[in-house]
Amino acid sequence: MPLVIFCGFPSSGKSSRAAELQQYLFREHPENCVHLISDHTLGVDRNLVFADARQEKEHRAALKAAVQRTIDRHAVVILDSLNYIKGFRYELFCVAKAAQTPSCVVHCDAAETVAAAWNGARAEAERYDDDILHNIVARFETPDGRHRWDSPLFSVHPGDAMQCHLICDALLQRKAPPPNMATQSQPLSSTNFVYELDRVTQGIVACVLDSQKTSVVGDSVHVPSSEEKVELVKTMSMAELRGHRRRFISYTKTHPMDINKIGPAFVQFLNNSIR
Repeated sequence: MPLVIFCGFPSSGKSSRAAELQQYLFREHPENCVHLISDHTLGVDRNLVFADARQEKEHRAALKAAVQRTIDRHAVVILDSLNYIKGFRYELFCVAKAAQTPSCVVHCDAAETVAAAWNGARAEAERYDDDILHNIVARFETPDGRHRWDSPLFSVHPGDAMQCHLICDALLQRKAPPPNMATQSQPLSSTNFVYELDRVTQGIVACVLDSQKTSVVGDSVHVPSSEEKVELVKTMSMAELRGHRRRFISYTKTHPMDINKIGPAFVQFLNNSIR
């Protein structure tokens, strides 16, 4: 059954809206099991997590793992968190697609002034620090329904009634997306797959290292085996690139892919890892 991804500024009403959708599903679709995953269910201190880039990355990994453990064809999964990075929403879209179930994004679209006012009215233990709130707002990547990972997109503004029936119709009446080459299983024991994984990733690492000699931070690098480019947001050492390569190879063990998608997938992995 579907995955519903809530996103929005801190204190923009996501948890209230997620609970509203959960209650609607309990009432109107009691045949479906509903799982709500949130920062609260994981028991995190959001001010500590979002003040540290490493902890924030680990928190996103924990949210994704919770979705992966829960998602199946017999339950609706509601993910209530900031989910403000488009790369992370893409990863969640891929999780749903691999499970052959639909997904959608619900954007709680509140202005920063409204979110700040609501945040200030919260109990101190539930309140985001002002610096963290403003920092997340500055980095927020607004969902765009033209992108497949943000579609279908439902925007909810403060004071609006949430169209729960439209969200449920778009998901429960919609066919699961067909698996594409990136989400179909590829036997890791295949000698050819292992050879190509090693060859393609080594070639991309070598190309990035060589390109850094003549490129500057901010350039985009053409690499072999992929039409997508590596974004040089910083200079990377050989050890750092090899570390990313090792993690990508480990990633393929739990996210098998078509052999022709290794290059683009590795480039996306690099861009997400070094942003």
